[in-house]
Amino acid sequence: MSANGAVWRRVRSRLRAFPERLAACGAEAAAYGRCVQASTAPGGRLSKDLCAREFEALRSCFAAAARKTLEGGC
Repeated sequence: MSANGAVWRRVRSRLRAFPERLAACGAEAAAYGRCVQASTAPGGRLSKDLCAREFEALRSCFAAAARKTLEGGC
């Protein structure tokens, strides 16, 4: 039972760190949001891949944050 408790403590600590790491992606999230907002403004037309560059930057940032969380790094 003790080993199981250690695993859950590790998992909980990683989950607690994840939102803080995602917060580091604020600039990417803002850029993607601005792109989508501009595309859906009156007269704008949202279409597939219109904000692909911004989305890819955001996805890469999230993936890096998840990787850091899984590795237990800072």
